[in-house]
Amino acid sequence: MPSKSTCLRHPEAPGQTEGRMLQGQLPSTGQDRPPSSGPLLATHSQGLEKGPIPPISLPAKPKSQAPQVKADPITPQPPMRPKLERALSLDDKGWRRRHFRSSQEDLAAQNHNGTSPSRGSMQDAAPQTPACSHPLPCLSTSLQEIPKPRRAMGDESGSPSLGDGLSGMISTSPDLLRREAVPAGGSPKLASLPPHPLPAMDLNVASNSLRTTNRVDPEHTDYKHRMQTRLVRAHSSLGSSRPQSPLASDDHSLHSARSTFSLLAPIRTKDVRSRNYLEGSLLATGALLGADELARYFPDRNMALFVATWNMQGQKELPPSLDEFLLPTEADYTQDLYIIGVQEGCSDRREWETRLQETLGPQYVLLSSAAHGVLYMSLFIRRDLIWFCSEVECSTVTTRIVSHIKTKGALGVSFTFFGTSFLFITSHFTSGDGKVAERLLDYSKTIQALALPRNVPDTNPYRSSAVDVTTRFDEVFWFGDFNFRLSGGRVAIEALLRQDPEVDVPALLQHDQLTQEMKKGSIFRGFQEPDIHFLPSYKFDIGKDTYDSTSKQRTPSYTDRVLYKSRHKGDICPMKYSSCPGIKTSDHRPVYGLFQVKVRPGRDNIPLAAGKFDRELYLIGIKRRISKEIQKQQALKNQSSSAVCTVS
Repeated sequence: MPSKSTCLRHPEAPGQTEGRMLQGQLPSTGQDRPPSSGPLLATHSQGLEKGPIPPISLPAKPKSQAPQVKADPITPQPPMRPKLERALSLDDKGWRRRHFRSSQEDLAAQNHNGTSPSRGSMQDAAPQTPACSHPLPCLSTSLQEIPKPRRAMGDESGSPSLGDGLSGMISTSPDLLRREAVPAGGSPKLASLPPHPLPAMDLNVASNSLRTTNRVDPEHTDYKHRMQTRLVRAHSSLGSSRPQSPLASDDHSLHSARSTFSLLAPIRTKDVRSRNYLEGSLLATGALLGADELARYFPDRNMALFVATWNMQGQKELPPSLDEFLLPTEADYTQDLYIIGVQEGCSDRREWETRLQETLGPQYVLLSSAAHGVLYMSLFIRRDLIWFCSEVECSTVTTRIVSHIKTKGALGVSFTFFGTSFLFITSHFTSGDGKVAERLLDYSKTIQALALPRNVPDTNPYRSSAVDVTTRFDEVFWFGDFNFRLSGGRVAIEALLRQDPEVDVPALLQHDQLTQEMKKGSIFRGFQEPDIHFLPSYKFDIGKDTYDSTSKQRTPSYTDRVLYKSRHKGDICPMKYSSCPGIKTSDHRPVYGLFQVKVRPGRDNIPLAAGKFDRELYLIGIKRRISKEIQKQQALKNQSSSAVCTVS
């Protein structure tokens, strides 16, 4: 004897079916109408029919039969959330004892059937069985409570809607649903599922709401397939080219699934566990200075350098802007390393370094700063690259002993970047038109007296010489005020300058003392200089573009130069070599060069700088930039407000 219903139903007409389970799925009248698509339901029948199943016919209930239970008339309203209706033979305990499959049972069902069952909302909406001889997971021998699907059902005419989202998993054919003959007062029963297994559901047909669980459930069957095609991080590179990253997220890692994309390359746990890089192997995985790390930042193994020299003539007044000097318009991008050498620097060295930091901005940090009297050298590097530098070492040489103020001499700074050693020397040689021999002596004394390197090992000691410091480093840049002049007299030089400078530069260099001595091999052996395409950088009237108009009438000359030398041919490629005619606070014009330098991987067994930089200067430079930008905006605001006329 079936129990009475414990839930309220909408009032039904006498011709409506009494045992309707889901609205829109069973016919509501006595006419033969195909049911709309919806979840498949089945229970154990008294006996399964063998052989092919004939088409299902749904006989209508006689109109004369009145319903057994009829609720009080109420106004029907569309439910805001899916409602559950209970069968006549369902009690509260049976509902609470219903069984939901776990993720392990889902996986077992997939292995048995070859399908891809979903978890959570998909399971509740459409439970399936591997064969018709087994009961449905959520139904007992009697018809239990069946949750309604979350998507809208078909309309009264039976047009399918849920079948679009569950295509391939739930069939919409009316042959799968059949009502058996039920005696008067009995409960309707549903026929079993067909004996063949249902096809697997495609990964791309389910709606977003039905796929919500798959995004965070690593145990789900198709979790691996979905996450492998999505969680591939972009490769990081400071260079122009970005190689595709060979690393992807771990297939079974929930943390990898929840992580966001980043420019930082992912780090494998097994690589961190490996400690063989401490042995100093070039090809070891995880080495700080190894090939893998170098390829991340410099895929083509080329870094950009800015090397500049400027004789400031001891002027206290600094240019209002250093953009033309440090950020030339010819370069589309800033450089990775900035090396600025100064001769006869200003009295306030800290203010000079602050101006450099302010101009370069927060992307750069002061790696090292050294001074020898009025010789200054500053090394600024991109803040991303400070971890790949060794300790910075410096050494000085004084060539004029009689002077109390060290105005003539040399200052050398060296360090190793990845596996490439660098040496930067700024010098101020003896001045005077005819003192070529003294300048040659200054050069010889410098290469012998500079005691570098000290603690950082030589990258190639077999090619080093104890009498020449330039042979102990891979890449050497020597720049400064070498004081070599243009011979031939001022009248002859001015005659060449009155013509087109671009055409007559080779003619000017024929009178250059440095070019002549380098051809002889008496100075800067093994060094090269980029092609010169600018006017002589010395000697100007301060604040003007005219050469020396004083009584001394000094000859215009290329006294300020940038030279380079490499152990390996072709490692240094000059990109630009020019001067800054817009900076006129000194009788010298600044001269700079842009270079591309080949960098090689190194070993981690060298003394590292460990990210050391001038933090105080960095903060001061940032504050300066912010305050000047605020002042600039305020000035523009005041200018615009003053241009508005008010009528009272």
